[in-house]
Amino acid sequence: MIIGGLDVGTTGCKLTAYDDRGNFIYNSYKEYEVSRQSGEHEIDASVIFDAVCDVIKDTAQKHELSAIGVTTFGETFTALDENDNVLMPSMLYTDPRGEEECKALCDALGMDKLTYISGVKPHQMYSLPKIMWIKNKRPDIFAKVKRILLMEDYIVYKLTGNACIDYSLAARTMAFDIRNKCWSEEILGAAGIEKSLLSVPVPAFHIAGEIKADVAESLGISKSIKIVNGAHDQVASAVGAGVFEVGQAVDGTGTVECVTPVFDHIPEHKTLYEEGYSVVPYVFDGTYVCYALSFTGGATLKWFRDNLSEEKSYAILDSKVKSKPTGILILPHFAGAANPYMDNDSKAAMIGLTLEHTSADIYQALMEGVTYEIMTNVEHLESFGIIPKKLFATGGGASSDVWLQIKADILNRPITALAAKEVGACGTCMMTGVAIGIYSDLHEAKKAFVKEKKTFLPNSENSKKYQRYYQSYKKIYAAVRPIVKEAYDE
Repeated sequence: MIIGGLDVGTTGCKLTAYDDRGNFIYNSYKEYEVSRQSGEHEIDASVIFDAVCDVIKDTAQKHELSAIGVTTFGETFTALDENDNVLMPSMLYTDPRGEEECKALCDALGMDKLTYISGVKPHQMYSLPKIMWIKNKRPDIFAKVKRILLMEDYIVYKLTGNACIDYSLAARTMAFDIRNKCWSEEILGAAGIEKSLLSVPVPAFHIAGEIKADVAESLGISKSIKIVNGAHDQVASAVGAGVFEVGQAVDGTGTVECVTPVFDHIPEHKTLYEEGYSVVPYVFDGTYVCYALSFTGGATLKWFRDNLSEEKSYAILDSKVKSKPTGILILPHFAGAANPYMDNDSKAAMIGLTLEHTSADIYQALMEGVTYEIMTNVEHLESFGIIPKKLFATGGGASSDVWLQIKADILNRPITALAAKEVGACGTCMMTGVAIGIYSDLHEAKKAFVKEKKTFLPNSENSKKYQRYYQSYKKIYAAVRPIVKEAYDE
């Protein structure tokens, strides 16, 4: 039996097929364009769905799919009319629209209450302020709106005719009650948005239905394929990494680095939310995750390789890394700062360079700097009672043994590399397999799908040295930020 994991991102979608023994079978990928101009960051939902149809058709014509699970990026939504036509381009989370509406909502309900109910610090990046923006600024369009769907439930709805959204993605709207796992009547009432416009919230691995006959016919594929709600992409990655227990976390290093720990309570610490951490329902009852972000994870090494290095092979660059700390401290705010600073205007800084240092040292120091930034997040999370004791590495950064050892040394805890390249799609297949009854639960699915490559343990001598450097690293942001403000803020 073959299962498909559909992973929809902002620049492309992929459908990865696995058999029921957890073996990779096939991957199909299709890119699409994002528009960023005049301060508006948009994507065409109908183009995304066309790409989804392409990868489904490509895969299903080669392999007999039993079911397809859907995982997508968050926040971005589409508005449909009574005939299911897309009414306008979809705003990405980076689109600045909705700031006034977010402030108005905070004035109406209070920031603390909004945060308590939704699990997120109010911000225009989330769906609800942007929905309010359409109502206020484009009333002619809003008058035609019959459905508002995020990308997961949009795709599920287009494929099955049933509009349902999983809890973790619903939590990215700023309108979801994370305790009662339902749309918040109080928040929606204050926003002036009808709940009937939104999809029905459901748990992860919910069978939405079989693919519609007309869609199956147009794609030339079987109409018996079941469509399953997966989860928000970061949650799907946590599932694909087999991170099921409190104290475990995913360390996903792509362009951005994201640490996703699992915990068993909703923190009441106001500071946690002020620092931009959000609380998201996980796939097991009573468990939650949050996202600790660094805007430049692997992007820092790509920047170095593309702009400062004659050598373009990461493997060769890795081979020149020393087995001890460089002593160079790099604040890796090349694209601003995410958690815990939430400071888009912060800039990168480098301290400790001498004439003895080489380009290889700078490359290694970038690895160290990104990891110091993650250590900062880990310390902050621990102060809120969220304690990741072991990390599982995914993404492009997980292919570097050198970087994983540096991470183990700086974070002073084991970090395990996983075999799967597409961990989010793998997690979606696991959830789908449980939904259709191949596996009794995710723990059984984990035995088939999650394959560990290697575990890196801290080197005690290096860990002591890194801890000393880290104490100095923690002071850089506060020391440098006033200089950056004076030099660069308009």
